[in-house]
Amino acid sequence: MPRVTINDVGIYYEVTGQGFPLVLCHEFAGDYQSWHTQVRYFSRRYQVITYNARGYPPSDVPTQLEAYSQEQAVEDLHGLLLHLRIDQAYVAGLSMGGSVALNFGFSHPEVAKALVVAGTGTGSANPEEFRREVAALADRFESEGMEVMAEEYARGRTRLPFLRKDPRGWEEFKTMLADHSPLGSALTFRGVQGKRPSVFDQQTQLRGLTVPTLILCGDEDEPCIDASVFMKRSIPSAGLMMLPQTGHTLNLEEPDLFNRAVMDFLAAVEEGTWAQRDVKSETGYLLR
Repeated sequence: MPRVTINDVGIYYEVTGQGFPLVLCHEFAGDYQSWHTQVRYFSRRYQVITYNARGYPPSDVPTQLEAYSQEQAVEDLHGLLLHLRIDQAYVAGLSMGGSVALNFGFSHPEVAKALVVAGTGTGSANPEEFRREVAALADRFESEGMEVMAEEYARGRTRLPFLRKDPRGWEEFKTMLADHSPLGSALTFRGVQGKRPSVFDQQTQLRGLTVPTLILCGDEDEPCIDASVFMKRSIPSAGLMMLPQTGHTLNLEEPDLFNRAVMDFLAAVEEGTWAQRDVKSETGYLLR
């Protein structure tokens, strides 16, 4: 079982394929297994790295809240890449993982050759309300357990398109969620989700980000739509793709659309045709 210790926490990871590195960062309700359709697709061309964040077995589950933060999640990813002797990589993530990918681009732009930020920004429009909801859910993860909470969480409004389109895939997703650590889930909610900044408060960092960035969002993932448009308007090197009648679990709900969109984006980056625009200009001229 491949593991690396980063800041005294063991992180489980898998490496599949050969070629330029592509690292995939999972969402709160997922883990490294959530990316199985992407691993099979992208490992034909890239070296694909998946891993479990701290709090997600078989990675370690620290018991102290202080061990969990978005900043720590970014540094865990950086430590993993250093361990693998990877100087530069494509960094992609969904939801919580999308926030990690985005903030990795802020902190380590020299390492991130391109970013894929999918289903990202939940809670940005109403951060105080979001933090209250996160705190209440964290308490319930600990008191009621994963099996009960997985049944409810997997039926959230932004997950229902997945259930409607692919009931078997949704059932596998729910079963995977039920296997997570209740303590790790609760502390991740409190330390990472509950304390991360709103996307709308990061405009200065977004405007300074020159790493090529693809933003993906489902048009039925209401909490992420405005944040995705805001990121598109703020990041000079960003493109935005909305997936029709699609919810939050983009990569599992619409794997073919997701994979083709990301592959086309990476091809454009490699060919030098992914444009950067002047977000401060009213004319929005494309810059080479």
